[in-house]
Amino acid sequence: MFEGFKVIFVEDDAPVRTSLAQTLELAGLQVHAFASAEQALPHVQAGLQGIVISDVRLQGMDGVALLKAVVQRDPEIPVILVTAHGDVTMAVNAMRDGAYDFIEKPFAPERFIDTAKRAMEKRMLRLAVNNLRQQLHEKTGIEAVLLGNSAAMRQVRAQILRLAQTSADVMVMGETGSGKELVARCLHDHSPRRDRHFVAINCGGLPDSLLESELFGHEMGAFTTANKRRIGKIEHAHGGTLLLDEIESMPMTFQVKLLRVLQERKINRLGSNDEVPVDVRVIAATKSDLLAMSQAQQFRSDLYYRLNVAVLALPPLRERKEDLPLLFERFVAQAAQRYGLPAPTVDKAQMAAWMAHDWPGNVREARNAADRFVLQLPASDTDPTAEPHTGGGRLAEQMDALEKSLIEKALKEHQGSPTAVIAALGIGKKTLYEKLRRHGITINEYR
Repeated sequence: MFEGFKVIFVEDDAPVRTSLAQTLELAGLQVHAFASAEQALPHVQAGLQGIVISDVRLQGMDGVALLKAVVQRDPEIPVILVTAHGDVTMAVNAMRDGAYDFIEKPFAPERFIDTAKRAMEKRMLRLAVNNLRQQLHEKTGIEAVLLGNSAAMRQVRAQILRLAQTSADVMVMGETGSGKELVARCLHDHSPRRDRHFVAINCGGLPDSLLESELFGHEMGAFTTANKRRIGKIEHAHGGTLLLDEIESMPMTFQVKLLRVLQERKINRLGSNDEVPVDVRVIAATKSDLLAMSQAQQFRSDLYYRLNVAVLALPPLRERKEDLPLLFERFVAQAAQRYGLPAPTVDKAQMAAWMAHDWPGNVREARNAADRFVLQLPASDTDPTAEPHTGGGRLAEQMDALEKSLIEKALKEHQGSPTAVIAALGIGKKTLYEKLRRHGITINEYR
């Protein structure tokens, strides 16, 4: 659990030092024990993967002075002070100076271990959060917009950057909330068309009677209420990009007109016989299987094949759960800024609940969950934040299933190479083989 993390333990009484170090080691903690603060301090640097436990009464530099020195180097390192001579005033002052906790001798080994583990968990969480924030800070360009370190998201970003430099029309496919409009904007922003208009229209959000005028525009007098010329969305996007969202809901009668625009790059405003040339990149977004719809004669097959040249398929969030911590760090920070509230730290239980959820609403649902988390709203029955409280072993079973699926996915991606899987998952060799044994996974099946 605490692999790679250590306890810097300072105690000048050799028998006590040996005994307590063994107690910590038996509890699964790696211990570096020292007889003095002066010996220990060089091993405490900013970013330390671990905690500090020190007796207060030491020869030379005492525990309180060590605490102050640690706080100067990294105020987020948990420091636990131990003494047989403590009193309330000393405890209060130590906590005020930044101590994580204060234990008076004699104490039960269970309390000593529990305090150390809680401090270690806090340190691990803080370093994980700092790492996520550093990643967010370092991301620029498309990586700062389309977040995710998963192989699927890296591939999507690479495809966008390749297609952005061409004039090809693009079809973006993905479930509701997976970020289709965001992808369309990235295609526009990274293309030579970035300085012209990006025009988005929801084909399912307009009645049929308005769709033609909205897309193609009209001349004055084209119909009863047309008291002046109106430029349509396609013409307004001239030189830029037109996003047709939910294109599967476009009526068949308009699909043939769109097909003509794609083929000839010309439009006719309603009430006019004059053709208007248009230079526009069309991005069609859909959550439906357009091939199946065309086979069922619910979508024009000629339009489908015209759009099906350059396709971007967005992975659902449930297939890239390794991106969740980074996404939630961004969403929580944005929500805190939007509502003028402090950004709460996402603890292990909270993240475990989110990791166990399937996210049918994808990124949009995740953003909403982050908003509720910042606002501290009570969780509903369908809210993944309620899942840690379902009791029993359900969450543990879900986490085991998730861990197994991530390991199997990594093995598949890296053709069963243990070295590559260890690097991809960020775990040790011993840990990997223990998990393989526990989940009954055989590496040879993936080679």
